[in-house]
Amino acid sequence: MNIHIRRAERKDCKRLLELIQELADYEKAPQEVTVTLEHFEESGFGPQPIWWAFVAEIDGKVEGFALYYIRYSTWKGQCLYLEDFLVTEKLRGNGAGKLLFDRIIEEARDRGFKRMVWQVLEWNEPAINFYKKYNATLDPEWVNGILDF
Repeated sequence: MNIHIRRAERKDCKRLLELIQELADYEKAPQEVTVTLEHFEESGFGPQPIWWAFVAEIDGKVEGFALYYIRYSTWKGQCLYLEDFLVTEKLRGNGAGKLLFDRIIEEARDRGFKRMVWQVLEWNEPAINFYKKYNATLDPEWVNGILDF
């Protein structure tokens, strides 16, 4: 199995949205993905991109991704916020997730960010166990606030 980690390109957006839908299905929220391909492409590859990503190509097909943006902490400064991180279910356990996560950590360090932040659902034991291998702090004190418009 050949795993190649690279920066996402505009041509990957359609596949990324398929993987985002797979993630939403896994997280029991399949109806929540409402972003259009056009908006998604413009947000990542337009004149002022607001997100970036790495993809895991396995035998020439994008089978995983890690999408991030810059978040600002008034306490720490610029941080990398890992919005989505997924390897397709059928290909988990082959090392692609570790390669992607390691690449995101490298990106955060290369860009001089002070920390990396993400969320994980409390019932997602496989993901929690994965993050624990990195000695990540999983903070149960904060409650997410969301206001949809």
